[in-house]
Amino acid sequence: MANSKLTSLDKLSFQDLNEDAEFIPLMSSEDEDAMHKEELPEILPILPLRNTVLFPGVVIPITAGRDKSIKLINETNKGNKVIGVVSQKDENEEEPGIGDINTIGTVAQILRVLKMPDGNTTVIIQGKKRFEVAEVITTSPYMTATIREVAEARPEKESEEFRAIIDSIKEMALQIIKQSPNIPSEAAFAIKNIESSSFLINFVSSNLNIEVEEKQTLLEINNLKDRALETLRYMNMEIQKLSLRNDIQSKVQSDINQQQREYFLQQQMKTIQEELGGSSMEEEIEEMRERSKTKKWSKEVEKHFQKELSKMQRMNPQVAEYSIQRNYLELLLELPWNKYSKDKFDLKRARKVLDRDHYGLDDVKKRIIEYLAVLKLRNDMKSPILCLYGPPGVGKTSLGKSIAEALGRKYVRMSLGGLRDEAEIRGHRKTYIGAMPGRIVQSIKKAGTSNPVFVLDEIDKISASNQGDPSSAMLEVLDPEQNNSFYDNFLELGYDLSKVMFIATSNSLSTIQPALRDRMEIIDVTGYTIEEKVEIAKRHLLPKQLKEHGMENDALKIAKPQLEKIVEGYTRESGVRGLEKQIAKMVRYAAMKIAMEEIYEVKVTNEIIVEVLGAPRMERDKYENNDVAGVVTGLAWTRVGGDILFIESTLSKGKGALNMTGNLGKVMKESATIALEYIKSNAEQLGIDSEIFENYNVHIHVPEGATPKDGPSAGITMLTSLVSLFTQRKVKKSIAMTGEITLRGKVLPVGGIKEKILAAKRARIKEILLCEDNKRDIEEIKPEYLKGLTFHYVKDMSDVLNLALTKEKVKNAKKL
Repeated sequence: MANSKLTSLDKLSFQDLNEDAEFIPLMSSEDEDAMHKEELPEILPILPLRNTVLFPGVVIPITAGRDKSIKLINETNKGNKVIGVVSQKDENEEEPGIGDINTIGTVAQILRVLKMPDGNTTVIIQGKKRFEVAEVITTSPYMTATIREVAEARPEKESEEFRAIIDSIKEMALQIIKQSPNIPSEAAFAIKNIESSSFLINFVSSNLNIEVEEKQTLLEINNLKDRALETLRYMNMEIQKLSLRNDIQSKVQSDINQQQREYFLQQQMKTIQEELGGSSMEEEIEEMRERSKTKKWSKEVEKHFQKELSKMQRMNPQVAEYSIQRNYLELLLELPWNKYSKDKFDLKRARKVLDRDHYGLDDVKKRIIEYLAVLKLRNDMKSPILCLYGPPGVGKTSLGKSIAEALGRKYVRMSLGGLRDEAEIRGHRKTYIGAMPGRIVQSIKKAGTSNPVFVLDEIDKISASNQGDPSSAMLEVLDPEQNNSFYDNFLELGYDLSKVMFIATSNSLSTIQPALRDRMEIIDVTGYTIEEKVEIAKRHLLPKQLKEHGMENDALKIAKPQLEKIVEGYTRESGVRGLEKQIAKMVRYAAMKIAMEEIYEVKVTNEIIVEVLGAPRMERDKYENNDVAGVVTGLAWTRVGGDILFIESTLSKGKGALNMTGNLGKVMKESATIALEYIKSNAEQLGIDSEIFENYNVHIHVPEGATPKDGPSAGITMLTSLVSLFTQRKVKKSIAMTGEITLRGKVLPVGGIKEKILAAKRARIKEILLCEDNKRDIEEIKPEYLKGLTFHYVKDMSDVLNLALTKEKVKNAKKL
């Protein structure tokens, strides 16, 4: 075959035929006969091809990249230009051996070798005859082997069946060329002008759109008729694929409308964004898909995520819902599904951490150690819901941090004070613009684990509004039987909160919804004694303030007597916040002296305290004398702890009216009325002239009129005050009392006993009157809190009067 036929050929295939080609190489019957008569050499250099199979008669270009291949081509091109071409079994193999190549290949003639501008070598070869590798002789510098010809069984030329198969191949090849947009129409001219049947079969087989392995199978078929039938089968499959694709294209094809115009504009915007350094939507979605592979979520959550990701993929990025959907998927990826921190079960260490950070609070510490102990034994216990109840400043919130450190868990805090919107807890539905998850789920995301210590601060200060009742939404959060699948409106999936250790803090239990209070284990965190406050100030408050003011620990020293003076003279509270403020003033005094380079006393004296803090202001807490009739010391409970109050009563000429002042509540006024009615009904036994009630008005006053007061616990105090007033008898010195009364004179128990006891100690009270039923409350209080106090337990008012009033009249007693 003449070389002139190859003048402008690059590659001959249905897919890549060059429209500018001037010559199409065709093989005539004479060329084919001449090729079959050629003798094959015994030894051939073997050229392995990565992804190509060469058929006899077909001309193809090959780009050589391996050093061995380039050397083989260059040396053979200088000689007889005949090589053996075989296909590799694995195209990724760089140094193929005999086991990596197919043993059936095609002898090829090198037609032309071209040096390309990029440095590669392109060689145009034409297939001659099939051969089989007999034995490899050398592998370096390239592979050479002995070969043997593979005979090809050809049908008779007069065979009608074979002729029909050839006609079908031609007809089907023309259909493929017509239906495929990638094949130029000139290929049809080549097919029509091929005279040789075997060349037609090989030419079509070489250009079929099938895998290399399938082409190798075709090459290895020895019977030409069988190879023709197999080629026809592959062509039939190609026709079906093309017909199906064309049908689909014809169905979806339509004129460019407004929607398509917008799509093209968006694609242009996306390209511009990528050029400017932004990330495209596809990159964002792919990144999310990769991140999802590392998550430890359940099959249900994974299925839901994939569904929502597909939904986002179909969305237009310009619509408002797209950003909500992206935020939703980001939330799913960032939540710590089934990710738990490992609990530390070293109970001794936990105890040390709690003792280090907080002085006192033994009941709370005991409960935490109990929880740790049970968790250590079971290892799958649901976390308890604790509610630390007590006055401000006693360390309820900071206790949560210490518990988290003791357990080795993450710490998150959520302030509930003033919360009025239920959506703050449960989140918003995704249908709303600006929708976001609730603060519970957001806090879990922030923690990074599904079992943090979660402090719900000021749970008693949640309030209802027209946006719903957040305290009702908290019922699911704080129920161990429900919170294993807490439903957030934004998340739309159940999230397991059962391993979260919730710690609520509260100043009052009365404002907490009963159903919510029932779900929590109430731990009473009472106020501190003076001794405890002094220890807390020395161990924690003073070092903390020195550090915050940028001073060394030895820059200011306050001894225990001086700390006690600050506690007694300048603070009146159950906690230590006010004490910390006063210590901060002392530290600022030292800081100013240091900054001004003035000499100052490092050891604080009483005189320096008065100089810095001023004169003591809390002396009114001290017990007042008993020189006046009708003045009795009572014990009260307030939200900031215990306190003492004075009940004053006086008589004036009148018609028996009862007046009450001091900002008293309804219940407290009722207690005064009951006390007066009891005295009237038992006047004879009490030694009181009944005419007094008709000729004198009674006025009861409780000082500090700006402070609201209510409750029944001042009942016995009011009755004692009135009896002292009517009889002009002295009240026993250094005595205080608390208890509710009935019309029959019975004394009923009251609450807040520990706070009231601490208030009595601060006021230097020596004796306390209580209902007998309150004895159990006294037994629960530590003995050191009770030191220096004498308790009298009473059942009715006669016991109270016998203990509280002396036989002695007051000075300047009124004659009634």
